[in-house]
Amino acid sequence: MRLYNYMEDVVIKAVDLAIEKCPQVCKCEKCRLDIAAIALNNLPSRYVVTEKGEVFAKADGMQLQFDVDVLREVTKAIEIVSKRPKHDDVW
Repeated sequence: MRLYNYMEDVVIKAVDLAIEKCPQVCKCEKCRLDIAAIALNNLPSRYVVTEKGEVFAKADGMQLQFDVDVLREVTKAIEIVSKRPKHDDVW
């Protein structure tokens, strides 16, 4: 068993879909992960330990409001990262 935040998978998929549709957004790994991190910090965690817990998290994720919330936070994160990308920063 391991502790797992189901929301990470949801957000990564949403980020990948969103930046695919936005040609002006940098698609490098650093920017992609920055977008995901910002979105995840503004969304509730969905920690699960068992497969049964993951099934419940996925069922909860089928709600329309859940999808809207994820898309809203990913969109906001894309705007933030696009304005100030950090992919060239050393630290």
